[in-house]
Amino acid sequence: MKTVFANLRMCGLLIASVLTVGIFATAASAETTLEKIKRTGKVTVGTEAAFPPFEFVEDGKIVGYGKDILDTIVADLGVELNQLDLPWQGILPGILAGKFDFVATSVSVRPERAKKYAFTVPIAEGTTWIMKRKGDTSVMKVDDMAGKIVGTQLGSGNEKAAKEFETDMKSRGVKGYGELKLFTSYPEVTLALANGTLDVAVQNLPNLAVIIKNQPGVFELVGPITDKSYMGWVTRPEDTDLRDYLSKKILEMRDSGKIDELQDKWFGFRMKIPSEGYLPDGAL
Repeated sequence: MKTVFANLRMCGLLIASVLTVGIFATAASAETTLEKIKRTGKVTVGTEAAFPPFEFVEDGKIVGYGKDILDTIVADLGVELNQLDLPWQGILPGILAGKFDFVATSVSVRPERAKKYAFTVPIAEGTTWIMKRKGDTSVMKVDDMAGKIVGTQLGSGNEKAAKEFETDMKSRGVKGYGELKLFTSYPEVTLALANGTLDVAVQNLPNLAVIIKNQPGVFELVGPITDKSYMGWVTRPEDTDLRDYLSKKILEMRDSGKIDELQDKWFGFRMKIPSEGYLPDGAL
């Protein structure tokens, strides 16, 4: 009889132990990424520091417009920042794989992405334009890309925009590109355009404007190949509380004039940051 009672007691302790572990596991799994950041006092972000003037490396440190926004938000959180510098091609897969807490690099808002990632409010305009070498009279309008060597970044929103524009040209009876070359980073695209490997570079307007400003007499803008669009940061789909927190801080910086100051500093011109209307139908 004692053995029976002892066995029952052991079973009871085992069940209680399993239930306790289950309760803690459930509590841990219910913790959001924002709650984890606040609890641990640390935040890890994914960045592609090859996208000047948004994020780039100077004197061994990541700097830029986006970095200044990030530093302001991290200071508000009061946590330690771990900023990973990664190739663009690993950024969006990395956030879904849980390798970092959110993406703090400029991501073009596109319909297919907006259904897969939770976008913050924009941090800048992201309309896709084309740039040529200054004085190249063979490219006077966007349709003059027909038969030309065109370049942009692999896996970027601008790659998709370039392909969609070529399809549009063909539908209108205009010849397609001579070739679409894809590069790992945008600085490689700019260098290829400068040395004549490319005829046209495809990138976001703010970046191109700064390139032209910093290298006067080398390049010039031709025109847009997309409608007006924007760039923002992203979180995992389930982290809408983190997305909403980031959006709130960005809008506070906009309303206080801080965003204007940073745009003056890094771009030399200002872009409006909308509170709404920047996401396509079906966005998270």
